[in-house]
Amino acid sequence: MNDFAKHKRVNDSLLGPLERPALKWLTTNLPTWVSPDVCTVIGILGALVIMISYALSMINRNFLWFASLGFVINWFGDSLDGTIARHRHIERPIFGFFIDHTTDAFNELMIFLGLGLTPYVSFSIACLALIGYLLLSVLAYVRTCVMGEFKISSNKMGPTEFRVIAILLNTGMYFGGVHSMSLTVGVFGQLAFSVYDIIVAAFALMLLYFFIANAIPDAIRLAKEGK
Repeated sequence: MNDFAKHKRVNDSLLGPLERPALKWLTTNLPTWVSPDVCTVIGILGALVIMISYALSMINRNFLWFASLGFVINWFGDSLDGTIARHRHIERPIFGFFIDHTTDAFNELMIFLGLGLTPYVSFSIACLALIGYLLLSVLAYVRTCVMGEFKISSNKMGPTEFRVIAILLNTGMYFGGVHSMSLTVGVFGQLAFSVYDIIVAAFALMLLYFFIANAIPDAIRLAKEGK
């Protein structure tokens, strides 16, 4: 087992070349009272805004814009907590990793459950996407402990890219409205679903594919190394 506190961070996400300079500028210009812990709280508040806004979209679709704002707030807090700690040389590697990713799991729970409370995506499909996201998260954490490498992205897709996809989905739901379809499936009878259910289900399958496509090669590699 590698020295966990010295693990290597790997981020080759699609938006990384744009995101890294933005985060560097923010860490340089933010006031000192904006600490890593404050950023962690901001990230949680962003996820809470998303969940509440999604739930309220049942009453008024304009709350979808607040949900998108919540993703921006969540990105700000989640992306800057560790970045600020490294910039100011106040890292707490083990404590920071623990707090960052336990709160990440809680945030993901709020976000996906909130999505399932909208009139656009069924609760079961939202939970399926949550399972896929948590699978990828667990794989990233296990790889960190076993290989000493914390790989933030999978196949060029990371948390920031997923947030952008969510904002695009929110925009599509706002302008597209609620449109349900039905399909007769054997013993299940009539199943009602929306085009957004199809999109989110495809997203869940993509996450599952990323999990399998990354876990199997890692397992083969470790088996060959005799570890």
